[in-house]
Amino acid sequence: MSLQTPVFPAEPTLFSLTDLAITSLTGADRVTYLQGQVTCDVNALQPGQSTLGGHCDAKGKLWGDFRLLCLSDRLLLLTKPSVLARQLPELKKFAVFAKVEFAENHGQAVGVAGQGTDEWMAARFAMSQTGLIDDGMAVQIEADRWLLVSDQPLALDLPAGSESLWWGLDIKAGIPHMEAVHQGEYIPQMLNLQALEGISFTKGCYMGQETVARAKYRGANNRALFVLAGTASEPVACGDALEIQLGDNWRRSGMVLNVWQQAGHVLITAVLPKDTEANARFRLKQEEGSSLALQALPYSLTE
Repeated sequence: MSLQTPVFPAEPTLFSLTDLAITSLTGADRVTYLQGQVTCDVNALQPGQSTLGGHCDAKGKLWGDFRLLCLSDRLLLLTKPSVLARQLPELKKFAVFAKVEFAENHGQAVGVAGQGTDEWMAARFAMSQTGLIDDGMAVQIEADRWLLVSDQPLALDLPAGSESLWWGLDIKAGIPHMEAVHQGEYIPQMLNLQALEGISFTKGCYMGQETVARAKYRGANNRALFVLAGTASEPVACGDALEIQLGDNWRRSGMVLNVWQQAGHVLITAVLPKDTEANARFRLKQEEGSSLALQALPYSLTE
């Protein structure tokens, strides 16, 4: 049986992104405040620009990863909703000393993806790259795939697609999305944030910065994010354990970060040892008949 993976729609398609939390930061100190909390260089962003990033505890373990959007009057942090219960109080911890305000559930997000989407965006918004739109921003994730965030509902006359396909395309692109079950497990490099330009090694101090720098300059990190595809008949969930085959035996190797599943086929991201061999065989711990194999990442891993 040939493996199936998420495929781009044949035409521009609209995806309602309900499994995405939008947190707004406003106030005169919003940039300088966030600069001291996260891995990416917030100071370097101009309105209409976006970056990935991570928010760590003092030991360099992630409270969450995010996509950051810079608008003229605010910053928007896009995360999975489940991480907010623990992440947001940590992010707000020192806000009493700064002119910064947080607002949850700010605006709405939709995705547009499919063949011809770049041309559609050029015709609809006169855009060829990430930038500002009325009441929000449009972020080009990759060719023919865009994320739109706006204060107001977007009237886009496009066929509707399944939200699970959108997240499946993120998995295929090697883009991580932490859920609550993963908090405190990984440093940013274990989610490949350095390869996705989500870590600045020149910005100066931030929470967890010593650990992140040590992982780069002393080779202290031995794990990375991988994409795996295969088959499973039972439902697969974030946090499920993976096992790797070693001879006739199986050994615990990592856990599922994100998953796309359809008709017995699965595509997942998982944090595994960096020296995992390309032909390694995996299965889900709870389903001995499942089978998973590594897929090529669409980017190169760097420290």
